[in-house]
Amino acid sequence: MVAQLKRKSGLLIAAALLVLFGFVVGTAVVPGAASPAPAPAYQPPAAPTLDIQQLGLLELEERFATLYNEVSPSVVAINVVSRSSAARAQQRDGFDYGSGSGFIIDTEGHIVTNFHVVENALPDGIEVNFFDGTMARAELIATDADSDLAVIRVNLPPERLRPVPVGDSDKLVIGQMVIAIGSPFGQRWTMTTGVISALDRTIRGLSNFSIGSVIQTDAAINPGNSGGPLLNLRGEVIGVNSQIISQTRSNTGIGFAVPSNLVKRVVEELLSKGQVDYSYLGIGGDDVTLTIIEELGLPDNLRGVVVQNVIAGEPAAQAGLRNPGSLKLVRGIQVPTSADIITAIDGEPISGMSALISYLARNTRPGDTVVLTVWRNGQELTLPVRLTARPKQ
Repeated sequence: MVAQLKRKSGLLIAAALLVLFGFVVGTAVVPGAASPAPAPAYQPPAAPTLDIQQLGLLELEERFATLYNEVSPSVVAINVVSRSSAARAQQRDGFDYGSGSGFIIDTEGHIVTNFHVVENALPDGIEVNFFDGTMARAELIATDADSDLAVIRVNLPPERLRPVPVGDSDKLVIGQMVIAIGSPFGQRWTMTTGVISALDRTIRGLSNFSIGSVIQTDAAINPGNSGGPLLNLRGEVIGVNSQIISQTRSNTGIGFAVPSNLVKRVVEELLSKGQVDYSYLGIGGDDVTLTIIEELGLPDNLRGVVVQNVIAGEPAAQAGLRNPGSLKLVRGIQVPTSADIITAIDGEPISGMSALISYLARNTRPGDTVVLTVWRNGQELTLPVRLTARPKQ
């Protein structure tokens, strides 16, 4: 008992000495200051709150899911058997096997796809697979190499066909969200999403002519997506996925789709007469560049098509368009000393060759007369041109 009292007394004396000299264990005592409150127990930081309902992300996810379920029955996977090019050349047996995508456009069984998907298909070599598991043979109705489009047809009852609506590609804007559904690398009914990265691109068709007003997107498009739909969030087809830029044949964020307004025109003519007659101007040209502006003394905001070649006897030549003057080398680039520059067609300004090609393809037919606005030697001219049909390849 005595020992315990001595131990307690020692502790009390030690504590008193610490207080006397202004210290407590682990805490400084400032004369005249209130005693510090005890430290609260550690609490991990709260996760930041994110109201996805407010941001619209939840609605967007729901829309993606709904759209996939609504549109997938209208999208088909296509398998194709064709004679191989070597076998055709040597007149022997030998086959190639390919695949692609397509979409139903009416209850009569018509399906749109790319021409390059079904090119050289055997008469019974097109197999169409539907979302519900149905498989059917398809016949090739008509093709258009200039736009890389084709129409095939399956023989199924109307009630088993789900056409997809086709939208207005003239209303598209850069940054607009888009969806692609197709069969990349044979993985059927795959959805990818992205935005419209650019408009008014030009890509090469399967002939000597280009396709204008093409849509560029970063939605993943790979081999097997060809012929499938590019859709807006309303579930309307706004383009047909056709090409990618890639060194490895896989998506690199640059895919191209033929615009829906051109698709509508092509499909209408393929179904009505089996071919598409495009109007023909008879020139070769390129976009205005800064070097052209500087060397020809043009206004710095002038945009249009620099005429590089006028084909003798064709509509542009007959209307009075001229070939460029002699060429000179400027920083390694050949530049004409004079040139006709087309700045508008039928009063509609054009930014470059892609816009001119697109206008002719969508708004004109062989036999129509258009009025070109042309900048020549500092003066603006108007030249009426009567268009003819594109020459056959």
